[in-house]
This record gives sequence, C-alpha cells and structure tokens, in this order.
Amino acid sequence: MPHLNRDGVKIYYETHGEGPVILLSHGYSATSQMWRGQIQALSGKNKLVIWDMRGHGQSDYPEDEAAYSEEATVADMLALLDEVGAKTAIVGGLSLGGYMSLAFHVKHPDRVRALLIIDTGPGYRKDEGRDGWNRNALKTAERFEKDGLGQLQGASRERSSATHRNAVGLAKAARGMLTQRDARVINSLPEIKVPSLVLVGDKDTPFLAAADYMAAKIPGAKKVVLADAGHASNIDQPRAFNDAVEAFIRSVA
Repeated sequence: MPHLNRDGVKIYYETHGEGPVILLSHGYSATSQMWRGQIQALSGKNKLVIWDMRGHGQSDYPEDEAAYSEEATVADMLALLDEVGAKTAIVGGLSLGGYMSLAFHVKHPDRVRALLIIDTGPGYRKDEGRDGWNRNALKTAERFEKDGLGQLQGASRERSSATHRNAVGLAKAARGMLTQRDARVINSLPEIKVPSLVLVGDKDTPFLAAADYMAAKIPGAKKVVLADAGHASNIDQPRAFNDAVEAFIRSVA
C-alpha cells in the first residue's frame, strides 16, 4: 500500500473501490485497520480512503514533537484528498478522528460534502474543561513513555487491536494532537452547512452528551445511537454501523 510524503514524513494510506471519496480517520492510538469491517460495505460505490496518523501504525514517527499537531493532521488530510484527486469528500472519523474531521471542516469547508462524526466530542467552550482534557492527554503521554504499548491491552477494541512500532510516537501524538488549543471547533458547529451524521454507541457513556450536543447544534444533523455498542461502535456492531452509514451516504448522494 502507498505512502504519501509530507515534507519528509511518510503517511500510510489505503484506497478501496472507485467513486465519490469517503475519508475516514481513526481514533487516538488506533490505526486505519480499525475500519476493516467497513471496507466491503463502503467501497462498493465509493472510493474509501483510510490512513494512519503521524506516530501511529505504518506512518512515520517524527522525532520532532513540533511535527505533531492539529494543524499538521488537517494538512495531512488535505494532502490525502489532493493525492486521490478528490475535490470534495465525505469526511469522518471516530473519536480523535471525528474531532479532526470537524477541524478539517473549519479550515476547508469547501472540500467537505458531508460529515461522519462517530463517538466523538467537539472540544470545550470553556478553558476549565479544556484544561482538564489536556491534563489527561499529558498523563496519557507519560504512561506511554513509562509503560510502552502494554497499556493498550485493556483499552477499547479499536485500540487494543492496533499495531504500532513503538509507543514514542503515541506519546508525542498525545502531546501535540490529542491536546486542544481553543474553542474553534465547538464554536463552528452552528455554521456547518453540509449533511452531518452524529453516531454513538449507547454504552459509550463519556460521549453520549457530546453526541446530543452536536446533533442539537449542527443544523439538520442526523443522530444515530447504536444499541449494545461502546466507544468502538463500528467494531462492536459492524452491521448496524454499516447500515446507518450507508443509509446516510445514500441520502447525501
């Protein structure tokens, strides 16, 4: 499978099928392989693009911590769309991947046909909430530096099944990509004008309120709650997940 060279940082990606492009981004400390159960369903009439973020999976793990950021991730997503020749795409992801999809829409709304926001939070309007999130992100980085990849064994399914070369990239990604800087993403929700699907597992307790909030704030958003699914809703209930996403894609088409 190919790599995209981003100023010396190689970004791993895969394409499946032909047609309008769907770009899916994985969650923090997961990889593109979390979408294996969606490839057949979503690539029949579309070109599905999945990829590994910096410091994850088969992409490069830059030594410079400055190479890990929301801005770099959004730029990687734009470069991927350019690489596959997509003027616009359905852009989505799970958890961090969903947040980055919203951030991508803030920066490049003209490149987004629709949004898939899966088991995701939109960030924080108040500094107190963001500071708490960032403290947890920095603790996550410290745990990876201290304990290595072993701590993924007890994580949610998209993370526990992931393969990484080492934990150093994940620690740097936690500091640069998982941490949040401002309220731009959450404040952008009422300005979203593209069709949006907000999807969450009914057992993904930390993200249920966030899903309600985004569905209320994004004009015309559709919300789907998957029964008996946790944070990795696409893995916990792949058939129900695929049915919901395919129905949404048909409505966009």
